[in-house]
Amino acid sequence: MKIDILTVLPKLLESPFDHSILKRAQDKGLVDLQVHDIRDYAVDKHKSVDDYTYGGGAGMVLMIEPIVNCINSLKAKTKYDEIIYMSPDGELLDQKIANQYSLSKNLLILCGHYKGIDERIREHYITKEISIGDYVLSGGELAAAVFCDSIMRLIPGVISDETSALTDSFQDNLLAPPVYTRPANFEGREVPPVLLSGHQAKIDKWRQEQAQQRTEERRPDLLD
Repeated sequence: MKIDILTVLPKLLESPFDHSILKRAQDKGLVDLQVHDIRDYAVDKHKSVDDYTYGGGAGMVLMIEPIVNCINSLKAKTKYDEIIYMSPDGELLDQKIANQYSLSKNLLILCGHYKGIDERIREHYITKEISIGDYVLSGGELAAAVFCDSIMRLIPGVISDETSALTDSFQDNLLAPPVYTRPANFEGREVPPVLLSGHQAKIDKWRQEQAQQRTEERRPDLLD
């Protein structure tokens, strides 16, 4: 998979992709992730990327020219399955969407900032808008990192035990059941005996029941 991320704050994305599973995905050659500084495509010597909004009002808006220059430069080399804008009014990210985009070959992700981007970019260049929740962040960089994490971990070979991702919360519209590890008895608090029984069918049944119960108690909306 190839992922290109457009941002005015490239350093903000260094840490999320330089550790753990996301770094492993890149080291294995399973994901080619590149972060592009929109300022490199500015049209003036000051590398301006934002300007005042027409009609007045507080806040600055990311300009159309640097972003379009960057998009066109990348599109000349790569055919993208989707050009995604991380936006609070986009489609809410869930496991189904993550599963879908984990099968993509080439994705371009635009991070907004300030008061957002010139609307003409959304109208003529963006093919999909995605939100990670009903709240506002300072910019789209952290949202882009969340989105990338959700899809990269699903790529075969990224996680050592590929079956692990298949049992995550939300994969079957249920929350994950409780999990335990050693010691079996800690200060009188014991692991459920069924998990120590070695009887896999009973363990699977217990896990399914626990997942169902936890979902009913904590996220009944998932069962609708």
